Parts: sequence; structure tokens; C-alpha cells
Amino acid sequence: MKNEYNMLKEIKKLRSVRGYGTELISIYVPAGFQLSEEVSKLREEYSQSSNIKSKQVRSNVQSAIEKIIHYLNLYRQTPKNGLVVFCGNLSDNQSKADIELFSMEPPVPLKVNIYRCDSRFMLEPLEAIISNKDTYCMVVMDGREATIATLKGAHIQVMRRLNSTAHAKVRKGGQSAQRYSRAIEESINDYYKRIGESVNDVFAQNQFKIKGLIVGGPGPAKEGFAKSNTLNYQIKMLGIFDTGYTDDYGLHELVEKASELLKEQEAAMERKIIERFVSERVRNGLAAYRYGSTKKALENKQADTLIISDELELRKERRKNQQGEIVIDIYRKAEGGGKELLHLAMDGDGKTPGGGIRDLALRVNEEKRSNAEREGDYEELVAKYPDPVEESDAVEELVELAEAAGVEIMFVSSESSYGKEFLMGFGGIGALLRYK
Repeated sequence: MKNEYNMLKEIKKLRSVRGYGTELISIYVPAGFQLSEEVSKLREEYSQSSNIKSKQVRSNVQSAIEKIIHYLNLYRQTPKNGLVVFCGNLSDNQSKADIELFSMEPPVPLKVNIYRCDSRFMLEPLEAIISNKDTYCMVVMDGREATIATLKGAHIQVMRRLNSTAHAKVRKGGQSAQRYSRAIEESINDYYKRIGESVNDVFAQNQFKIKGLIVGGPGPAKEGFAKSNTLNYQIKMLGIFDTGYTDDYGLHELVEKASELLKEQEAAMERKIIERFVSERVRNGLAAYRYGSTKKALENKQADTLIISDELELRKERRKNQQGEIVIDIYRKAEGGGKELLHLAMDGDGKTPGGGIRDLALRVNEEKRSNAEREGDYEELVAKYPDPVEESDAVEELVELAEAAGVEIMFVSSESSYGKEFLMGFGGIGALLRYK
């Protein structure tokens, strides 16, 4: 989860970058792809880039390609899940280039091989992997064959393939019509049972943490399976869709057909967790929010689920004055560019430092304060402790604490109404508790 959070931070940073021309390069190297082939393709792109009319853009593109080639040569082989590289000119001064490179290893195997040179970085494939956090089970089937797979993000993993002659056209061979029909019905039920048992096994292998089952295929067999009562009672059937195929292509077709359903499932899960959080908070129940109380709950092993807004930026800063006193403050950047002081902790021994900081700490840690007041708090702190010592990411610290304690971590979107309420009303960070 820490890696996922770091990827979210990188994506957010890269999303804001714009090139002066088509000088920003995005590369997706799929799992198992030979890096030597990728380097050869880049050398070809370098040669073709000599046709770029703008001297400045041409120079930036070629410099970026050279930097990527040098970086790829550091690898002996492609990482297990593939590799994503972004490189280009990030300078605000058009006359002075600043070629920077960013690389990530995705959490699931990449399937696409992409080279893109544009005025912005191509982030959509990576965002698709990160945005879909849950695992789903899929079945594409007709009367003769079935393919069972799991879906996590954009990664489809085939788990089992089954075949059946239940729906095949055969001669009755002297049997009575009634006996023949009964034999066909039994073979169909056996086929559905085999599919159901395979799906049950997939869910069991994942400790039933798979969010649900999606079924697709041509013809009526999929509806027959859905009604066959062969699935474990814990499995939730999310939807049934028409697809033209029952193989790997059918799985991709099913993902496309069910895309809106999957988005709704993600939104519903976020809505459910935030509604529960708000309900607990309103009645002063099993919920903690803002940095200080959330961190305390994690440290005391009280937290059950850590909830973080995907747009949240919290920084942790240590400062000192001439007397050597050190304090820690947690702040976020305000819309106008200032800093809002959200939390002022004690020193390393848990004692409030002197110099009038006790009153400031008590005032800052009150829950209801305006943004303007919080910016004033930060200015007051800097005046008392003018020398910065260290700065770090406070959200990453909480993620590490949660991982160490085995606490579930959930990133919620700030674009939904529920996500906005959580960000604006509760500071974008909180925890559901096991006990108080």
C-alpha cells in the first residue's frame, strides 16, 4: 500500500506537467518484454526525432530519449510486472532545459507496450491500475466452454478453462425422449456445477475478499448458470452481460461491457465506508479524524481502517530556535499558496516545549479553526522557531504505521460528493476504530 501511495503522489505530480511542445515521453514496457528490443525502438525514435522542426523541442526530445536509454541499460531484465518511464523537460524557463526522469514498477503485470511523445505524460494506463483497487471474478461461457478469471485493476488472470459436451447435438441412439432429455439435463447441471465449484475455489483462495462475480457470454447458458444455485452463499453476483466470445477476448469484452458497473461498485464501497465514518463521528463513536487523533489510534492499535483522501497532502516539519528547542508541526498548503498549521505535537519526549508554545499547541489542536487562523498559526510558529531541520510526508508515515499494524487502508476519491465531504469536513484523513 505504501508503494501505491507513492505512485499516487508521482501521478499527481506528473499530471500537472505540460511541455512547450511534444517533448514529454511516456514509455510502458510490459512484463516479460526484452529491454534490448525497447532500446532498439528508442534508437529508431531518436533517429526520427531529427525531423522535428523546432530546434528546442528536438533537442529536448533527443536528450530525453538518451536519458531513457541510459536508464534502461541499468536493468539486466524487465522487472516482474513491467516498467513505466516518464521523461522530459520540466523547466519553467523555455530557454533552459531541465530533463527529468521518473520510473515506476506497477503493482500488477503490464500488458501494453507504449511509446508516446506528447505535450503531456500519458498516465491513463497507470491510473487505471491504481484506481481499481479491488479484485473481481469473471466467467465468460456458453454451453460448451467456460473461462474463469480474476480482474484487479487492468490485469486479467485466467484461473481455469472448462469444456463440456452437454449442449452438443447428439443422436438419441434408441433412448426414449424422456430418458434422453433427463440425460441432457443432468449433463448440463453437471457442467454448471463444475463451473460453480471452480468459482468457489477462486473465492476461497482469496479468502473471499473478492468483491463479486461478473458473468458474460453468448446465448442463454450464462443465465442458466446464474440460476443453478451452485455458488457459495458468500458470493455476490454483480451482473450478467452479453459477449460474443468465451475465451481471453471474451474476458476483455466483458471488462468493457461491465466498466460502468465496476465504477459504480467502487463508488458504492467509498460511499458505504464514508457514511459509516460520518455516522460514528456524529455520535462520538468508533471514529478518529485529523492527523493527531488518527496517528494516536494507529499507534495504540485501536484503528481498524485508515481512510485517506487521494488529494490529501500533509507535510511534517521539524524546526528549532537558538535555544535548540525542536517542535513538530503538521501542515498543508492553502489555496492561496500559504500553509495551514493543522497539528502541533510535542517534542521527542512528549513534553510541550517552552517559549510560549504551550498556548499555541493547545490553540492549534482545536478541531474547529478557520483556514486564515491556521495560516496565522504557521507564521507564528516560524517566528518562534525560524530554522527548519527536516521535512517529510506525514501521510506516508501514517500509511507505514497502518501497514505495520495490519490495518486496512482505503484511499477515497475527492471527486465524489462523499469524498469532498470527507476532505472538507474532516480534513481528508481519519480512521474507523476497533474500540475506544
